[in-house]
Amino acid sequence: MSCRPQGGLPVVDATTPAVLVLTGPVTREEVEGLCDDVRGLLETTGAGAVVCDVAGLGPPGLGAVDLLARLQLAARRAGGRIRLRAPGPGLCALLGLVGLALETERQPEQREPALGVEEAVEPGDPAV
Repeated sequence: MSCRPQGGLPVVDATTPAVLVLTGPVTREEVEGLCDDVRGLLETTGAGAVVCDVAGLGPPGLGAVDLLARLQLAARRAGGRIRLRAPGPGLCALLGLVGLALETERQPEQREPALGVEEAVEPGDPAV
């Protein structure tokens, strides 16, 4: 089976998702407004996702889980989704514990250097 190469650049969705910064403990009265914000951002930007920056949300708890679940539901009803930016390990663990699988932005990986690569060289060391 073969495939003919197509001319031009591949089609890429260049729409940048909007960012909603969540700070401090959020009260139940504020949740409705934040859900409206998510729906509005999805409609005005035309993007398929809203990035929710949760770094300033505070310590993870069931209030945060409830907020994120409601934001995801509002986004789904508007035809989109939410993606978490900078969730702490405690929040990720709590979301996994309650079964709420939310997409997170890619975090840089912490890996070991490849074998045979020296991190520092001292004078007088023989070349490998």
